Amino acid sequence: MKSLWKPRILVCDDQQRQRDIVADILTGGGYRVSTAESLGTALEVFDSAIEGGDPFDLVLTDLKMPNSTEGLDLLRQVKERHERSEVILMTAYATVQTALEAGRFDAYAYLEKPFDRTGLLHVVRRAEEKLRLVLDNERLRQLVNPHDSFHGIVGESVRMRELTELIRRVAVTDATCLVRGESGTGKELVARAIHRSSDRADKPFVAVNCAAIPETLIESELFGHERGAFTGANRARAGRFEETRDGTLFLDEIGSMKFDLQAKLLRALQEREFSRVGGTNLLPFGGRIVAATAQDLESAIENHKFREDLYFRLNVVSLEIPPLSARGEDISLLVNHFLKKGSERLGREFTCVTPGVLEAFENYNWPGNVRELENYLERMMVLGDSEILNESQLPTVLSARSGKEVSSSMTSNGAITLPEEGVVLDDLEKDLIRQALGRTGGRLEPAAQMLGITYKTLQYRIKKYRLKEKPEESSGVSPPSTREARS
Repeated sequence: MKSLWKPRILVCDDQQRQRDIVADILTGGGYRVSTAESLGTALEVFDSAIEGGDPFDLVLTDLKMPNSTEGLDLLRQVKERHERSEVILMTAYATVQTALEAGRFDAYAYLEKPFDRTGLLHVVRRAEEKLRLVLDNERLRQLVNPHDSFHGIVGESVRMRELTELIRRVAVTDATCLVRGESGTGKELVARAIHRSSDRADKPFVAVNCAAIPETLIESELFGHERGAFTGANRARAGRFEETRDGTLFLDEIGSMKFDLQAKLLRALQEREFSRVGGTNLLPFGGRIVAATAQDLESAIENHKFREDLYFRLNVVSLEIPPLSARGEDISLLVNHFLKKGSERLGREFTCVTPGVLEAFENYNWPGNVRELENYLERMMVLGDSEILNESQLPTVLSARSGKEVSSSMTSNGAITLPEEGVVLDDLEKDLIRQALGRTGGRLEPAAQMLGITYKTLQYRIKKYRLKEKPEESSGVSPPSTREARS
């Protein structure tokens, strides 16, 4: 696939005619170009681009504008603000001293005036090749270090290797993606990995949590609004679609979006254009959509809470993140990863956890998934006074279960005895349902009889605990099929 990436360029020259000529040549060459007439303006535009997540890759600046130091000052400050950006100096007053100064601040090239279109594009394309090589090397490092995190995603289990491989494959396309998984599994992390592995990596990544924004504001948040569109709209405002530009727009908790707004989102995806609230002008959208949900969208469609046509538009490529309970072999890798992160953040050295802590982690069901593991480890690091985390620092919910199985609480007559340290009731119930489903091969009727509950009650519990894993993937549990669970 041909790369979509082209460097973003800032042209700075105090002579408008010269500035416009250079900008026209570069625009004609397929580059995205902005201009500035002074050092101060250039820095404002440059900083604004960084804050917007779409920094300039290349700066072409006149050396004298109007004095002989402004070009070098811009070179120096660009390198301080964004080291990866390259700078080309343009001047009709080349001297040995300015050449030395330019070299000291790592200018990419020195372009002497007058220059023609061919000479300008030749130098810019050489700089583009260098910038592209830097991006390619960053991606290559992720590929050749399989035991390191893949853009923050940690895991060597079969299902996680399959997930990261799917991310790599879909990243080189423009396909819309739907990321599915329980709360805390890392859906935004997967979305960012798709973005960073793609040709849009240098473009903005804009995240919107559809469940966290009030229904009355979500349309304006996504599409922006014109002045006077509603009470309090005192000025026009760009929405997240405009901010994304050619980057990636991540719509988290898409299942929470109100039904009537789904139609406008569907139209924006189909037509690749949208309008602000209160506006009539159609604005183009060149970005990529990655949506995520922890909800059962198929059930939402049946209950007329989610549009089926929008579902098919979003679900071009589906990426399922397994719950932490289904990939216990990754726990030790995650622990080491979070210890390293915590050491850097807290300014202290944490090397490992004791075998007892690791055993407690491996025996726990992790209803909050990877996020819960990270939170517990951070709590232990904050309260710990040693580089090795031990059992005394475990949260109560973990220490109470450390090394204990559900079966250890069974008496000779089959009754369950409450341990002195107590249990987490939801975890106990979830364990028993897992065991029953495992023994019956996922068949609901005999499992319900074994548990002494009705078929409908078991269906409710399965949905509540999201027990959808196959027996070989989840400690012998075979989930009911979607068809069976709804029958």
